[in-house]
Amino acid sequence: MKIFLLIIIAISVTAIYDARKIGDKFFSSSDKNKVAKIIKILGLILCIVCGIIFCILK
Repeated sequence: MKIFLLIIIAISVTAIYDARKIGDKFFSSSDKNKVAKIIKILGLILCIVCGIIFCILK
């Protein structure tokens, strides 16, 4: 379970870092800023939740 949480945290951090590239690749050009902002927020929330669960399991 801990390894699974660490993988999710790593994917979340990567999504936060590459949000604009992900938005350009999968969505239209008119929504770039909105999509990048949403990806960053979702990645941050997912990272925090998984981090808290990881700390509780320790």
